[in-house]
Formats: sequence, C-alpha cells, structure tokens
Amino acid sequence: MEQDEDDERSRRRVLSNGQVLAFILGYWRRRPALIAGTVLFTLAAIGVELLVPRAAQALVDAAVAGPARPANAWRAWAFFVAVSIALAALRNFSGRFWNPLAARTMKEMTDEGFKRVQAFSADWHGDTFAGATVRRLSRAIWGYDTVADAIVIWIGPALLVLIGLSVQMMLRWPLVGGFSLAMVAVYIASNIALSNVYVRQAQRRSVAMDSRIGGALADSIASNPTVKSFGAEAREEARIGAITTDWRQAVISTWNRYLDVWLVQNLMLTALQAGLTGLMILRWTRGEGAAGDVAFVITSFLVMSGYLRNIGDNIRMAQRGLADVEDVARFARTEPQVADRPGATAFVAGRGEVVFEEVTFRYKSAGAPIYDRFSLKIAPRERLALVGPTGSGKSTFVKLVQRLYDIQGGRILIDGQDVAQLTQGSLRRAIAVVPQDPALFHRTIVENIAYGRPDASMEEIALAARRARAHDFITALPRGYETLVGERGVKLSGSERQRVALARAFLADAPILVLDEATSSLDVETEAQVQAASEALMAGRTTIVIAHRLSTIWGADRILVFEDGQVIEQGRHRELLAIGGAYARLHAVALGA
Repeated sequence: MEQDEDDERSRRRVLSNGQVLAFILGYWRRRPALIAGTVLFTLAAIGVELLVPRAAQALVDAAVAGPARPANAWRAWAFFVAVSIALAALRNFSGRFWNPLAARTMKEMTDEGFKRVQAFSADWHGDTFAGATVRRLSRAIWGYDTVADAIVIWIGPALLVLIGLSVQMMLRWPLVGGFSLAMVAVYIASNIALSNVYVRQAQRRSVAMDSRIGGALADSIASNPTVKSFGAEAREEARIGAITTDWRQAVISTWNRYLDVWLVQNLMLTALQAGLTGLMILRWTRGEGAAGDVAFVITSFLVMSGYLRNIGDNIRMAQRGLADVEDVARFARTEPQVADRPGATAFVAGRGEVVFEEVTFRYKSAGAPIYDRFSLKIAPRERLALVGPTGSGKSTFVKLVQRLYDIQGGRILIDGQDVAQLTQGSLRRAIAVVPQDPALFHRTIVENIAYGRPDASMEEIALAARRARAHDFITALPRGYETLVGERGVKLSGSERQRVALARAFLADAPILVLDEATSSLDVETEAQVQAASEALMAGRTTIVIAHRLSTIWGADRILVFEDGQVIEQGRHRELLAIGGAYARLHAVALGA
C-alpha cells in the first residue's frame, strides 16, 4: 500500500524530457574542457565521414576508366583508406574525452542523489521502500549512460551526417537531395513523436514496476528471519510473483510498442531506399548519371540507413534512459522537508539544558496536533524518564529534540540555542541515542562502535566496549573486533546488538543521552551489568529515558507521565505512587504482569 502511494505521488510529479535533459546538462557544464574535447573530435570525425561517399565515388570512377591510368586508381584507393583511418582515429580521440566525463558524471550523480535522499525527512523514508530507492539511484547512472551515449555518440553525429549527405546530394541533384532531406526529417520527427506520445507512458509504468520489484524484494529479504519463523516462504513467493506478473504485463506492453515503432521505422527506410535508387535509375535511363554517381548515392544510402536505424534505436533507448534518470532528477528538484536554515550555526555544547516553549506539532497524516502549545524545561544533567501509553508523545518528544521534524509553532532550545537555527549534523552529534532495537551496519564491530567517533583510537573503542560489558563477547568471536555483524546486525543476538549500541554511545561522549529502554533486550544477569554501566554513562549528562518497564526508571530525577501529548503527572517514583494517579495504575499493571 505504501509503495503504491509512493508511485502515485511520483506519477503526479512527472518531469518532462526537457527537464531531465536539463538535469544532465548541469553535470556537463561542470567540465567544459571535457565536453569541448568530445564535441571537437566528434565534429572532426563527422567531417571525415561525409567524405566516405566521395571516396567511394572517386574509386568507382577510377575503376570504370580502366587500367590505362593506374595512378588515378591508386590515389583514389589511398584517399579511401585514409578516410577510414582518420575516421577511426578521430572517434577514438573523442572517446578519450568522453569516457572520463561520463564516469565522473555517473559518480557525482550517485553521490549527490544519495546525499539528497539522506537529507529527506523521516516521513519521506517512512513512506518509501528503501529497496525501491536503492533501485532508483543505481538505475539512474545507467540511464544517464544510455541517454548520454545516445545523444552525443549517436543521435547528434547522425543528424549532422544525414543533413550533410542530403545537402551534398541536393547541391548536385536537387530532386534527389530534396527527397532525402524530406525523408530524414519525417523519419526523425515521427520517431520522436511516437516515443513521446506512444511509448513514454508505457515506459514510465515499466520503470515504476521495476522499482516496486526492488522494494518488495528488499523488504522480504531483509525480513527473512520473520518469514522463516512463520513458515511464510510460499506466501512471500506468491507476493513477489504477483508483483513480477504486473511487471511482466507492463514490460510486454512497452516492448510491443517498441516493435510497432520499429515497424514504422523499417517501412520508412524502405521508402528512402526505393526513392533514392529509383531517382538514380531514372537519371541513368536519361543518360544523366555516371557509375560514380550511382556509387555515391548507394554509399550515401548505406551510411544514412545505418545512422537512421541507429537514430530510431537510440531515440527509444534515450527515452528509456530518461525514464530511468527521472527519479533522481526529481530528487534534485525536491527540497528536503527538514533543512538547515540560511545562516545556520553549529551547536555549541553547554550543560545540556532542554526547553520546550509553547511547542505545537502535528504529523502530516494526523488531523489534530500531538503537541499543542506544549512547554517543558529539563534542567542540565537531569535524568528524565518518559512513560505513558503508545502514541502519547514520548518518542515524538525525542524526535523533536533531534529536529527530525520541524515544529509548527513555538521553540525548542538546547543550552539556549534554537534547534531550528542550528545545523542538523552538529545538533545530532551532541545527542547520543541508544534505541530499543538497535540496527547495526553490515560492517565490522569496530566500525559500528566507532560510528559516532570515526577518529577514535582502538584503545578508546575497547574501553567503551568494556564499559558496555561488550568486550568479553567480542574478543570471544573468531575475528574479534573485526567481525562482520551482518545486515542490521543479524549475526549478533539482541543482547549483543544492544551492548554494541551502548558502547557506541559511551564512545560518542555526547552531552545529551537518549535511552529508549536500552536494556530491554538483555537477560537478567547482563541487564544488571549494563544497568550499572548505564548509570556511569548517565553521570554528568542530561538523560532522557523512554521507559517501557517502570523498574528501570525508579532512580530518575523526574518522571513525566504522557497522555495525548500532555504531561498529566510528573515527579519522582515514590511521589507519583503516593498520588495514586495514572503512574500508580501503570505501576500496578506492571507488577501484575
């Protein structure tokens, strides 16, 4: 359902071919020397290629003249061979400029597309399959390669060669040249029109279905342990089969439309061949054409037919490539939902005071705000616990402190600095988060622990692991700290993943700490050890604990009880029990459980 909604939003924001081409040209403008070298040598090669029919004409005329003047024949032969060598050399020189331009553009397109996607909000990522996004980014670079080669290597040179040959024929035989030029114009115009009107929408549908396959495959493969635990392999296979069936139907429709265009293309080539040869036969029957003239026209047609076939094929390839690039071009035109403000400054860490002033916030899909003029002050180095039912606003509170969303009213201050006026990176580096279900990177343990401080020494990393009670299990692994943990850390147990996440927080040494029930995945013995380590981690830091088990927060300086985005009770554990209100009821339920 979410993927269908994402595809529908994509369809509403269709970019024209011109907009996608403008996106590509933006990369070429960065390297004028490379594009200039490509164009210069390509034009030189085109000039030489226009000499091919003349070389064939001279060779045939020399052969018809007979062996009485062999020198002329050898000169014509040498000219014919020289043209072929020069053409190959110039095209090779052109490629020496084109290849680095293409490779650098493809690299930058991937890098910048990834950077743009990273800048999009949590909502955007929540609405979009990660696998589909990966597919779009990876497909775009090959779409660019297709479009760029089609335009610069084939379509552009082909147009110049076709026009040049037609003009040469027109200057000598106006009727023949006029017919050739008219057929070339009709051929190209019809191919462009058919590609835009008849093929494009079907192609876009095929591309969308391709992205959907990528998203569905990634979703199922990443959740393989869940699939196995429910014995649901057949169900997932059926789900993927249904999606690939939709893709098959879409792609067959697209390919059939290509076949229709190909048929039109071949009929027009036949018309060009029949017209040119018929006109030359007519001239020959009138005694107006020499053997060399016939050779010129036949050679011209062979060159033109090759280019026309390539133009038709490459117009369709360019259309497909533009569809592949369109998603990344759209990313470039989409403003990040949460962006650094102009003049944003880096966060300057202080004592860790957090203040909500009259904050109003609603999720985009919600009718009513979850916070309405909400105010709260967290003192420096205070240990604050958040409790309450699901949807009461606990997790939202932490997300707003991190500025994962922009608020609609009020201010959030950390150490007197409005988070909306700070650079997001500097703000979030000052907040260490240990989630309830930590997701690790498919990298080594040492890389995962050092993620918040990549410049940390091995001694500092090992110390953080010891403080998180992770060092012993890590060193017991065959490769120790160099062990790859698998996608999202699947090679480690829940307890081990949690301790690696705690070690990462220890090493980050941030002034503000967020613990989302960080010991929930641990066994009783390990929990006691890590709880002691967490106490040490919280010392001297402002700490926000999202509590799911009340036993973990009895020592908090203050407990906030949330309900519908409001704090309905606050105080210490014993104070709240004495009140006999919502917290006391939650505590009684927890004891009963």
